[in-house]
Amino acid sequence: MKQLVIIPFLFFIIFSSYAINDRGSKDSLIHIAVNKKIDNYYELYRFFEKGRFDREEIDLLLEESKKNEYKLGEVYAYNLLGRSYRNNSFFDKSIENHLKALELARKINDVNAEIVTLNQIGVVYRRQDKVRSALNYHQMALELADKIERPDIDTKISISISNNSIGNIYLALKQYQLALEKFKKSILIQSRTGDKRGLAINHQNIGLAFQNLGEIDAALEHYNKSLEYNIQNNSSIGKVICHTSISNVLLLQGKYKEAYEYINEIVPLSEKIGNQYYTSEVYVTLGNVQLKLDSLDKAEKYLNEGLTIAKKHKIPSGINQSNLYLSELYEKKKDYKKAYTFYKKSIEGERKTFNDKNISYVNNLINKYDNEVSKNKIKGLAKENEIAKLKLLRNRNVLIIALVSIALLGVLLYSMYRQRLLNNDKKILKLEQEALRIQMNPHFVFNALNSIKLYVINNEQKNAVHYLNKFSKLIRSILESSSVKEVTLSEELKTMNLYMSIENIRFSNEINYIEKVDPSVNIERIKIPPLILQPFLENSIWHGLSSKKGEKEVTLSVNKISDEFIQIDIIDNGIGRDAALKIRKNKSLNRKSIGIDLTKERLQNFANEYKNNFSLVYSDVIDEKGNTSGTKVTLKIPII
Repeated sequence: MKQLVIIPFLFFIIFSSYAINDRGSKDSLIHIAVNKKIDNYYELYRFFEKGRFDREEIDLLLEESKKNEYKLGEVYAYNLLGRSYRNNSFFDKSIENHLKALELARKINDVNAEIVTLNQIGVVYRRQDKVRSALNYHQMALELADKIERPDIDTKISISISNNSIGNIYLALKQYQLALEKFKKSILIQSRTGDKRGLAINHQNIGLAFQNLGEIDAALEHYNKSLEYNIQNNSSIGKVICHTSISNVLLLQGKYKEAYEYINEIVPLSEKIGNQYYTSEVYVTLGNVQLKLDSLDKAEKYLNEGLTIAKKHKIPSGINQSNLYLSELYEKKKDYKKAYTFYKKSIEGERKTFNDKNISYVNNLINKYDNEVSKNKIKGLAKENEIAKLKLLRNRNVLIIALVSIALLGVLLYSMYRQRLLNNDKKILKLEQEALRIQMNPHFVFNALNSIKLYVINNEQKNAVHYLNKFSKLIRSILESSSVKEVTLSEELKTMNLYMSIENIRFSNEINYIEKVDPSVNIERIKIPPLILQPFLENSIWHGLSSKKGEKEVTLSVNKISDEFIQIDIIDNGIGRDAALKIRKNKSLNRKSIGIDLTKERLQNFANEYKNNFSLVYSDVIDEKGNTSGTKVTLKIPII
């Protein structure tokens, strides 16, 4: 009996001695680092052999660094404090300490320390779903790292961390393809540098992207790769994350018992680590597993524990997920009042988070286009300046050649002048067209984005994504068309279809746009000037249909009327030309439309290269009672 008592006592003494020796070893390293004053942040990180610091050791490092005026040591200590608070989900405290580290890093002008600290701050904001702040800090870190001309391995790892974190932000925004692009950039660097920890994180994130895209097998493959790297690294937190993710995938596959084995195995490890963010996630996942296994009491216990932690530490994703599963739980218990209450909380929380993120995302997109507008305005001014110079040059040449012609009666010189004048006029016309396009695009882009933004604000997510995709295709088509002289009729019709879809948003999709193409017309081979049909469609909408009540329709038909011509008819059922003219006259501000005039000049330039000319005819559509019921534009274009 005495022996049984002595054995645990001896074990306690040995363990205590080991702990004291380990603490003494770490304390000794701290004193050496402070006295040595290691001047490279990454070298300081490696000096401590990536070891974990407890709170007393962090305080010792901070105290000794301050005492010896070792600023880099202070930066390192504040970042350790911030990370410690983050792992325990005390996010405000974490940010406070990381900001102290950032201020010191900038004060001593240590770029490496600044990059690491910016990434750390971004991670904390990302944990709280504060997308804009997270994105700003990771972007600052990335910009700093990109300015280094010859980045070493440590800097490349920091770049991969920034890309990985931005990818995680895209995950939160449900932009999974964009997230995968960032993860692939990050994993490429980690593979080259042999960064196993980074590879473990990236495979985990890629798995999550594939899971959300519905590619379950690919997700499971990457989760298992991540688990392999975490086992090699002996990363406890990594094992917890991977087991949770694999368990969720198994739930999706209906393998509830296997899911239970995976998640139940790491519950004690998660509780031991004490990271409240992941502990909440583990409890919620375990509760969901028990729910699927119909162990409702156990499910209720773990889901409530997960919800309590998420609320305490302000983890929106944990709160929303817990509420959703609790709704399902109480539905199974036939307590429909509670089920409805939790479901409502889940939907409201998810809607708030998702809407905030998407509005932020669209606003960011608008800001990018605003910057593009500013650039275009500068380009427009430069073009106008060039036009003015050409006009001055032309006028000067007129005077010189006129004087020379009078003095020498030089018919030859006059002919040369006329040729030069025509060339200048052609350049001026081309520049005026480019200047007009630059002026029109920003206005259209701004209105279109604002229309799409209304869908986001009204929580019409599918419509927002649908029209944002169409808008991006239209912008790409316009940009590509602006650099070429001719496009196929097929490409022009596709662009017009996109244009009508975007314009139709502002009419609450009331306009019915119809395209009719004669099968005998080979639209893939016929060439026309780019964006030549847009002004006529715009006139149909804004002069013919905007003031009309009731059904609105625009029909675009293409027919081959001979071997030498095709005919394009644009017919609207609007108010007609006379009524539209009266409305324009009654307006207080009348703006002269030069879009049609420029289109005619462009068609003339295009037709000059053919043996036949184009024709453009406007006519009224008359109904059976003899009343005007719309406008028809008939455009004949040469094809041979």
